[in-house]
Amino acid sequence: MKVGFIGLGHMGAPMSSNVLAAGHELVVHDVRPDAAAGLLAAGASWAGSPGEAGADRDVVITMLPGPTQVEEVLLGPGGLLAGLAAGATWIDMSTSVPAVADKVRAAAGPGHPVLDAPVAGGITGAAAGTLQIFVGGATEDYLRFRPLLEAMGDPERIQHTGPHGAGYTVKLMLNLLWFANVTLTAEALTIGVRAGVDVATLRRSLLTSAAASHFLEHDVLSVLERGDFDESFALALACKDLGLAVDLARQTGVPAEMTAMVEQIYRRARAQYGDAGGQLLPMKLIEDLTATPLRLAEPQE
Repeated sequence: MKVGFIGLGHMGAPMSSNVLAAGHELVVHDVRPDAAAGLLAAGASWAGSPGEAGADRDVVITMLPGPTQVEEVLLGPGGLLAGLAAGATWIDMSTSVPAVADKVRAAAGPGHPVLDAPVAGGITGAAAGTLQIFVGGATEDYLRFRPLLEAMGDPERIQHTGPHGAGYTVKLMLNLLWFANVTLTAEALTIGVRAGVDVATLRRSLLTSAAASHFLEHDVLSVLERGDFDESFALALACKDLGLAVDLARQTGVPAEMTAMVEQIYRRARAQYGDAGGQLLPMKLIEDLTATPLRLAEPQE
């Protein structure tokens, strides 16, 4: 399959590498030409603009920071839409919002199928080709391009979530619940420790209860064992995603007080620790405020 790939950041670079390794003919583009060096050495070709990346392609994938960049790449000067081959499909794997894809579809007309297919699994999953992928769009388009998606994701965790926009929505809700877990777990552990319960005992007790979660069992250990606040996903991006979730709540008429509170906690952590700080830094925020480090004396099994 002739594939174009735009966006070679922490996620896009390994994802496009897996596309190339699967035997597809790959053309790549990024605002930073040096980001493509490894891919070009491995056999990919370079496109000088988003529009060039769409020429003579069956499908073009975008993996970009957010809605603003997606709209600019698709509709801006030299944009993808202007250069996209007749009948070619656009698959957006960014964490974005339905409104941008709706605008692009309206501009493109019926000649260019569109899928939203945001991912979960982080840099590790991108490198291993085991991402979870949430796909919104027509069933026939999903089925046609599922083999391409399997080059980047775990076949057991690639899901057709519904019509256009459904993939974006599922990804935003996933991120919202995960970030809420970060903040609430930090508060619960800190309250318990300040009340005199050992953090290992508290965590172990919670894990055997109805309050157990994947975050409490796995993700929180990077903080509790190593003081690692996970810089693989930056606070700036976390705040962007939470802002999109708040916007979606507003658009759907849902009163989302907890969502707004989680967003504000993340914004406070961003102000305190900087844009590039790790996504678990809201835990350090409460550690610093209460002078209560949350650390295990010994690694957990």
